[in-house]
Amino acid sequence: MSASPLVAGLELGGTKCVAILATGPDDIRARQTVPTTDPATTLAALEAALDDWHFDAIGVASFGPLDLDPASPAFGSISRTTKAGWTGTDLVQRLGARYHRPLAIQTDVIGAALAEARWGAARGLSSHCYITIGTGVGVGLISGGQPIQGAAHGEAGHMRVTRAKDDGFAGWCPFHGDCIEGLISGPALALRFGRAAHDLPDDGPEWDMFVHDLAGLLHNLVVVAAPERLAIGGGVMAARERLFPRLRAKLAASIGGYGSLSSYAQELERRLGPPGLGTLAGPMGAIAMGLDALAA
Repeated sequence: MSASPLVAGLELGGTKCVAILATGPDDIRARQTVPTTDPATTLAALEAALDDWHFDAIGVASFGPLDLDPASPAFGSISRTTKAGWTGTDLVQRLGARYHRPLAIQTDVIGAALAEARWGAARGLSSHCYITIGTGVGVGLISGGQPIQGAAHGEAGHMRVTRAKDDGFAGWCPFHGDCIEGLISGPALALRFGRAAHDLPDDGPEWDMFVHDLAGLLHNLVVVAAPERLAIGGGVMAARERLFPRLRAKLAASIGGYGSLSSYAQELERRLGPPGLGTLAGPMGAIAMGLDALAA
């Protein structure tokens, strides 16, 4: 095998899916994006791209929830999800039977976090976090260089946070109502404010609520794990990077000078920001998983 194996990566998102052929972010050979519709249509379109490529492994970084228990008969399938029609979709068996290549699967946020550690702003760090805010909200937490996972992968995007005063929005999440995904994901913002996030004015009061809610999530992640770096990507934040100074200020105020975190709060300029890979963090998460499959 060559020193730089080619990986076919599949990044499955709530709005779009990406098939990418690469050895890493500096060597992308092909890329195709398809809309996320029903599983049969979407996966067939992705497979049509892969069928024309020669590759050594497959990496899948998918929206979830995913069954990631290797002992489970449903390993590699999508569990109950907010994405209509996708519950029960078996990704690993389908792709494994079609391509017969080494294959690894993870959540899209863990994949992006591992890509950030391999190529991005988290290189050399033992603990870090990647948050995506788009069709949903996901959190990938790494500690000791490994994903945090217990009996199932974490769902910090469905964490509940303290609501802003006089904010009576019931929330968008069909499972939890006003969890963080139900408050600040793209569909939640559209329902909450009556128009899509990209149509909201930069100085609109809507972003005050967004910053308040997201800072609540960040506060909880920091007091639980104090990641060396917190990266926030996804479609909503990629278009609103100007919010980072406000988020840093809100998070520092929330930490309130407490204990060992007082110095952490003073370092948020370098600790909290966009992913080093930018919008490539998600697709490169799938490539990172394929490389992990070859190393297993």
